[in-house]
Amino acid sequence: MATKYHNLSDYDINSMPSKEVVKTQHYAIVVSDWNSNITFRLLSGAVDALKENGVACDNIDVFHVPGSFELTFASKELQNMKKYNAIIALGCVIRGDTPHFDYVCQGVTQGVTMLNTKENACPVIFGVLTTDNLQQSEDRCGGKMGNKGIECAVTAIKVANLF
Repeated sequence: MATKYHNLSDYDINSMPSKEVVKTQHYAIVVSDWNSNITFRLLSGAVDALKENGVACDNIDVFHVPGSFELTFASKELQNMKKYNAIIALGCVIRGDTPHFDYVCQGVTQGVTMLNTKENACPVIFGVLTTDNLQQSEDRCGGKMGNKGIECAVTAIKVANLF
């Protein structure tokens, strides 16, 4: 979680599972094409972090959806495939002048939460930026707050290897 006291890209490499364990695991990333100037940088951070921690390039699958709301559907379908150790859902919703922001954020948050309660399903990592303005989003996709994509990849590896 990003706060003004913690950079999203910072993590203790020594707290990660061994690369020997991770190298055979499979990870899916679902990324929203809406706000692609932000989400594609999140994607880049996530892919780089997965590879840095030992995930083979061939074991990282990327899927594109039109917007953040569609992340839940795609993640559900990927869970049903029973192929992945974890799924990372990346999106960016920037507050506007209408309540649309609230509906999208609430819907995708509840959707991902529901997916994480399914029995015998892999974890879905919530990587949706919900910001008040473009600057806050830029700060969290490689700017002064780090890259949420990196944080999500690290979380995916850790959660996939909890049990």
